[in-house]
Amino acid sequence: MNWVVCLSRRDMPNCRQCNTAFEVTEEDRIFYQKISPEFGGQKYLIPEPTHCPECRLQRRTAWRNERCLYTRMCDRCKKSLVSIYSPNSGIPIYCNACWWGQGWDARDYGRAFDFSRPFFDQLQELLRSVPQLAIQNDDGVGSQNCQYCQDFAYGKNCYFVIGSWYSEDSFYCNINASYNRWVCDCSNVSHSELAYECTDSRSLYHCAFLADSENSSDCFFGFDLKGCRNCFGCVGLRQKQFYFFNQPLSEIEYKKKVAEFRLDSFAALEKIRADYTPWSLQFPRKHMNLQNCESSEGNHLSNCRNTFGFALLDADHARYSAQSDIAQFSHDIFNSGRPQWCYEGMTPDDSYMTHFSWFSWKNKNGLYAFNCHSSDSLFGCASLHRAKHCILNKQYTPAEYEALVPKIIDHMRSAKGGGEWGEFAPVRISFFGYNETVAHEYFPLSREEALAKGWKWHEPNPKEYQPQTFALPDSIHEVSDDLVREVLACGSCGKNYKIVPQELVFYRKMGLPAPRRCPDCRHRARIASRTPYKLFERVCAQCHAAIKTPYAPDRPEIVYCEACYIKQVY
Repeated sequence: MNWVVCLSRRDMPNCRQCNTAFEVTEEDRIFYQKISPEFGGQKYLIPEPTHCPECRLQRRTAWRNERCLYTRMCDRCKKSLVSIYSPNSGIPIYCNACWWGQGWDARDYGRAFDFSRPFFDQLQELLRSVPQLAIQNDDGVGSQNCQYCQDFAYGKNCYFVIGSWYSEDSFYCNINASYNRWVCDCSNVSHSELAYECTDSRSLYHCAFLADSENSSDCFFGFDLKGCRNCFGCVGLRQKQFYFFNQPLSEIEYKKKVAEFRLDSFAALEKIRADYTPWSLQFPRKHMNLQNCESSEGNHLSNCRNTFGFALLDADHARYSAQSDIAQFSHDIFNSGRPQWCYEGMTPDDSYMTHFSWFSWKNKNGLYAFNCHSSDSLFGCASLHRAKHCILNKQYTPAEYEALVPKIIDHMRSAKGGGEWGEFAPVRISFFGYNETVAHEYFPLSREEALAKGWKWHEPNPKEYQPQTFALPDSIHEVSDDLVREVLACGSCGKNYKIVPQELVFYRKMGLPAPRRCPDCRHRARIASRTPYKLFERVCAQCHAAIKTPYAPDRPEIVYCEACYIKQVY
């Protein structure tokens, strides 16, 4: 996952991590001044970033584990549970009932700030001692049968659905995957039912292998379809029905053609996939996918104003952000809902003036808050709920808090403090091995490269790579219910995986073969199929006007500006 490419200028700073020049705009500087905390009538300015937007994103996402789940026991009630923290991580965990319940207080783990040591070293010690929520979901409260879903709420019978809410009977989906039913292997797909292997789409019914499409039904293999029905292998259609590879057919001819392709057959499906992609490249792409946006740049933005980002809904003055909705006056936010005036946050949902935070919801005036909720005026705290005026989880009076925080900020600015003020928590103190995180999906590193940076690495379990003892039949119609008891091996990486019962029901509903690759490899393939979180300078292939687009100049797609593209498809 990459970010924006800016035109070179002599006064651009160089990124501390990758040494690439990047731009800090005057709008950015005004934002940093406005969000800077104030104590005793004095502003303690948040400095300009030392990392480029891309490296800032890598640093934040190295704190987000979505897909590596482990079976552990709650360290309080000893109940077996699913957790994002490996048993070898050393992180104490509580189940939802214990963490949110009475009988313990995270302030008992508080400690005084030590001005002889860097702040992040002290924060790391606190994070590794305070019990964390085993997984961020509401299974058993707002959700039912969704214990394997991370960053998830208000769902039913979902499995490995990430960053989502209000979904039912869905599997292996991520990125704003909400208000769905019977949706599988999709990214950034919402308000849909019976959708498979689709990306960046909404309001689909009984569709598979679509991208950048909406309000369509019974469509297979398509790109940028709007209001279409019964279309197969099509690109850039509007309000069409019974189109086959962009050619109109009668209903009878269409159904006969589709039946000949044998979508129930794995071998036939693989051939269609291999043929469709190069065929589709003859059609132009729009330079950016923006819907009802004003003064905005990026891709897959809807109802946004004065925004720069990717996969954002209803954003207002949001910059360098991705995979969020209703972000207002917030910069450098990843996967969040309703943050206001927030900066450098991983999922600061419903928070206000909360900076450098991680999974901290409904907070105000928080700085370096990790898994803290419904709290106000926290600095360097973890696992607090309905707390005020705490530093490293130690309770202070309002006056004591107002006096001590400025001294800590001054210490963090100093050489002794490592110049840490204004930086998100470093990757080296993350809870997770680098290869457990979203960062590794978009910024892949080898084990040696990660360890050389001082970052952790999670060693794979050899027990998860056993030989497959069952050969999947070619057609879904040949598969028996016994499949859910078999252990399969990925055809790409060799990792074992299973087909869960609801998943098998889904493939039968869709008439599609069971997958031969593990969920992780399928997920990586979807990432590769989407455009990167980056804009490049190009010219429209039709009118030669200057444009910005996520399609790099060396890619094979034909790219049009919006005006030329509209003429093409309407």
